[in-house]
Amino acid sequence: MAHVIVTGGSSGIGLAVARIFVARGDRVSLLARTPALLQSARDGLLAVHPNAQVCVESVDVSRETAVVDAVDRCEARFGACDILVASAGIVQPGLFEAISAEAFNRQIETNLTGSVNAARAVYAAMKTRRSGRIMLVSSGAGLIGIYGYSAYSASKFALHGFAEALRSEAQPHGVKISVCFPPDTETPQFARELDERPLEAAVVMGRVAPWSADVVASRIVRAIDRGIFEVFFGPTLYGLGRFGSLIKPLLNWWLDRAIGRITRR
Repeated sequence: MAHVIVTGGSSGIGLAVARIFVARGDRVSLLARTPALLQSARDGLLAVHPNAQVCVESVDVSRETAVVDAVDRCEARFGACDILVASAGIVQPGLFEAISAEAFNRQIETNLTGSVNAARAVYAAMKTRRSGRIMLVSSGAGLIGIYGYSAYSASKFALHGFAEALRSEAQPHGVKISVCFPPDTETPQFARELDERPLEAAVVMGRVAPWSADVVASRIVRAIDRGIFEVFFGPTLYGLGRFGSLIKPLLNWWLDRAIGRITRR
């Protein structure tokens, strides 16, 4: 019975991942910012699995000390973290010159620094035990830059680089690092994002129906089980992940033409 810590665990992909581990009988700790959403998530999990072991901690993952303290409390209750799923993230679309520096930096601090903080809180102990698994949730926007998503893409591209470097360091010590690149996914955040998404971004992102959080979560958990490093969703993201340097020049040419037709209207 593993102890699984999920950041961003109060909704969306994080909560869907938690449901899978709870159904397996694992001990699950949910970390997120909003206490009311965390309690609602816990209540929902216990309604289906009354004997489940679920604890919640309200924390802003961009604050390193707060994350370490929250993880310490979870481990005091359920034991050492066996699996970390770092899925906390925010997105606020907007043109680079229009989005505030505060909104830009907040996405970097949550999506990148927040994931690093969570990994740092569990990694040293995993390395000492020579076991443990860390899944970092990036995005399809971490494989190709999206119009109107300069901050979000920057944070998710950087998360991929962090995962590659950490994987190299962790591998000799028995710690498995993974990173996944979900497409648009049906979550509360996605619904809010659509209201702010630039029309031009729909050229790239609006042609594919969003995936369900449950399907995305099942693939994430399967990859954790199998120790797979990179997890792609669908043929387009697989192609970008595996052959991006060959594909993107042609894809960017097509996107530039399509976006140009919109901006000239």
